[in-house]
Amino acid sequence: MQFTAKSASTKTLSTPCLLIPIYSKGKQAEITQQIDNEHLQIITRLIKQGDMTGKVSETLLVHLTADSKIKRLLLVGMGEAGKTTPTEFIKSASASAKALKKVSAKTICSSLLDVEIKDKDIEWKVRQTVLASREAFYQYTDTLTKSAPEALNLNSYYFLVPANQKNIINTASLTATSIANGIETAKRLANLPGNFCTPTYLADTAKKMAKNHESLNVTILNEAKMEKLGMGSFLSVSRGSRQPAKLITIEHQGAAKDQKPIVLVGKGLTFDAGGISIKPSSGMDEMKYDMCGGASVFGVLQMCAELNLPINVTGVVPASENLPDGDANKPGDVVTSMAGLTIEILNTDAEGRLILCDALTYSEKFNPDVVIDIATLTGACVVALGKHATGLLGNNEELANELLNAGSKANDKAWQLPLWDEYQEQLKSNFADIANIGGPAGGTITAACFLSRFTEDYQWAHLDIAGTAWKSGAEKGATGRPVHLLSEFILNRC
Repeated sequence: MQFTAKSASTKTLSTPCLLIPIYSKGKQAEITQQIDNEHLQIITRLIKQGDMTGKVSETLLVHLTADSKIKRLLLVGMGEAGKTTPTEFIKSASASAKALKKVSAKTICSSLLDVEIKDKDIEWKVRQTVLASREAFYQYTDTLTKSAPEALNLNSYYFLVPANQKNIINTASLTATSIANGIETAKRLANLPGNFCTPTYLADTAKKMAKNHESLNVTILNEAKMEKLGMGSFLSVSRGSRQPAKLITIEHQGAAKDQKPIVLVGKGLTFDAGGISIKPSSGMDEMKYDMCGGASVFGVLQMCAELNLPINVTGVVPASENLPDGDANKPGDVVTSMAGLTIEILNTDAEGRLILCDALTYSEKFNPDVVIDIATLTGACVVALGKHATGLLGNNEELANELLNAGSKANDKAWQLPLWDEYQEQLKSNFADIANIGGPAGGTITAACFLSRFTEDYQWAHLDIAGTAWKSGAEKGATGRPVHLLSEFILNRC
């Protein structure tokens, strides 16, 4: 689906469908009034009859007369005029996109950018419209045959704007499309079953990305190379699996070689059964989503390459499975990390931090500006923040605030939790330098405390996406978060 700016008057516009905003109170938008006057007060009549109230996310498809160049109107409720909030705009944009799925049209025009939103510019409205539309039209088909959904018709989405705004709209559309592409890449990788998306599959996907994008360079470390580097913590997790672990590095070089890169470290557990500390069978199928952090790194690097951003960004994805086996980690085992710290494994299901700690140590070699890890790390984060906000912790307040602001602007929100020294006490061990869990209290925080032991030499932030990376139930599927948050953060730095 292509998103492009278009300039035309309502009298000369020819389109299979035109989206126009409808307000519940106050004066209607200028284009709405024009359409109403040109088509025998059809909108006024629909409002008086109660067929359209203008409530947020309400939609109504209206067919016009056969001689009209505009064949259909999609009326989109936006709430009270002048008081539409950012959240309400996104809800209505999403509702309009879902309604378009039922319209047999290959092209449409939209005037929803006319809606005024306090403190939000037109580029923000373009981005949210593009992302909401792409989300509505996303379909997973990789492992579907007879039950695969039918292809959707819409190919072109035109933003109806004045001629002097076309360039800014087209630029914003291009940026938004690349972010949407990154989100869909992350969703696809995460949605693939564990027997398809293995560590080797992720490594091969990274190589294909590098072939398609000149700015990307990929390095894959196998288990033998990781063993030489002393990654005993990471390799202890993969011992229980027949699938060999991979350490995947994707480098986007868009600036001078001496510019310090932003390093993104994404947890890539392609399936997590919990190891010897095995998980309950109910819902275990969703543990294919334990690599959503790694998938988001793929998505962000794709966005950087597509836009050829003038910045250096490096993605590091430790990829493995965590399964029970005669050679798997056992509770009470002690392993040695790449940093030289010994770790007592009290719970083999707290394996994400075991692979991340070696990846974080490895990231020092890139002389990073900042390091951000992304991981479906703790169920405790779901308890604390639910499915709405990503957990954020780190050792640098300036970096944390940058991420919080990026998440707020992107509507991909994060919430900061404390990383106080008092919590470090919970990780004490009688038999190693550090334990891999800190007990049931403050689980999200103690997990970050564990990672902080390996990030003391650079500015670091941790994003716990256990609650935001996927949905369960009837809507089960990956969300692609926090690709938008990280994309906004990187774009701001550019």
